[in-house]
Amino acid sequence: MPEIRPVSDLRNNFTDISNIVHERSEPIFLTKNGHGDMVVMSIETYEEMCQYETRAVTK
Repeated sequence: MPEIRPVSDLRNNFTDISNIVHERSEPIFLTKNGHGDMVVMSIETYEEMCQYETRAVTK
């Protein structure tokens, strides 16, 4: 199940969020006023996602 947190957690708990995205290799979804606002993920996860999409497009 995805991790969903308020965007204020990015400021207040940056280290925790950084640890989670690196340890789990999954993004964290951030909300603003109860609505989806942004996604935070590690560089490694992002690069893997880009490589997967590139392979899918070139097939």
